[in-house]
Amino acid sequence: MMRAFAALFALFLALPASAEVKVQEVTSPAGINAWLVEDHSIPFTALELRFRGGMSLDPPDKRGAVYLMTALIEEGAGELDARAHARAVEALAASFRYDATDDAVSVSARFLSENRDEALALLRDAIHAPRFDPEAIERVRAQVIAGRESAAKDPNDIARATLNALIYGDHPYGSDGEGTVESVSALSRDDILAAHAAVFARDRLYVSAVGDITPEELGEVLDSLLADLPETGAPLPGPADVTIPGGVKVVEFDTPQSVAVFAQDGIDRMDPDFFAAYVLNEVLGSGSFESRLMQEVREKRGLTYGVYSYLAPRDLAAVYLGSVASGNDRIAEAIDVIRAEWEQVASEGISAQEVEDAKTYLTGAYPLRFDGNGPIARILTGMQMEGLPADYIATRNDQINAVTVEDVNRVAAELLDPEGLQFVVVGQPAGLTDTVN
Repeated sequence: MMRAFAALFALFLALPASAEVKVQEVTSPAGINAWLVEDHSIPFTALELRFRGGMSLDPPDKRGAVYLMTALIEEGAGELDARAHARAVEALAASFRYDATDDAVSVSARFLSENRDEALALLRDAIHAPRFDPEAIERVRAQVIAGRESAAKDPNDIARATLNALIYGDHPYGSDGEGTVESVSALSRDDILAAHAAVFARDRLYVSAVGDITPEELGEVLDSLLADLPETGAPLPGPADVTIPGGVKVVEFDTPQSVAVFAQDGIDRMDPDFFAAYVLNEVLGSGSFESRLMQEVREKRGLTYGVYSYLAPRDLAAVYLGSVASGNDRIAEAIDVIRAEWEQVASEGISAQEVEDAKTYLTGAYPLRFDGNGPIARILTGMQMEGLPADYIATRNDQINAVTVEDVNRVAAELLDPEGLQFVVVGQPAGLTDTVN
């Protein structure tokens, strides 16, 4: 029986990638705004809720509270304990997922039209009345602590944590939102309840729905599910004061291969030059085998299996990040090559053919993101949080195609900062010294 449900559910996830995405803006009778892509070809709906603030809402001495709270939402709600709640969701062939990042807590719901009311009743309980039973808290706390202990031994996690502390300082971005073993161990049930109250409020809510639901039906769903949330949650943190000194920070770690992450100042998502920078990075460090960094670091010199860079315009800071790994005896050379390529592109630019190839790839790959109701709902909610207009999906490729080689090379000269690149290296790197206190 459940295998049949699973097969049916998988079928209902599919929406042709080539389908035109027509976004309707909906306002419920109680004034809750949402975006809707209406599609009645299959009796299935994906609903995405996102609450701005996320793990950054933790007080400094309660790091990990929002993360632990989010992990506990599905561990029973209302009159149902964890096992009973999971069985009720499964019996309806529904799916609920709860995730926390530094910038948001997201709730992803998938349900059949015939079971909509029952599924949403369970979701309402999960959002409004999670049980946070003591035994569930201790079970999930132990899982989180095990993850924190594992991260403390992972060179990649160590590198990222060190870089974040270096460039963000005391801002919430500067410490791990999942907390430490010590901070998670000290969290009480009251701390978890406070984290829930901090997150779930209407003043930070974004909603999208995709599938078999009309605007009128969605308005009723929104009010039933969300209208009686508190108007306000905890104050949102302010922008991060990003400090990137440049140079190399070495963290000694007993491993035959060093891991390096690097950063420089980035570009805001709403900056008029963002798309030029986006095309630039596709050429420079996207991670494809055609990118400059992959060609220079891997293909020509065999220094790594992979190297990449990416723009990271977060809610409260914009940085430009990257990563590479190499043997302890070769990581210094890999870093030198990355700096040299950064310098060359900044000073000499890239070719018109490279720009055209990057634009062709970026515009061609974009429709493939819309491969189901759930992914579309997530994309729409992300657009809302970024302040993008509802017609962005229709105009995005036009904006990329409008980028010229002159735009890209001007932005390369302005944005790329070889001397400002900050590397954090975890391992036993030969020939590298720590230049950052």
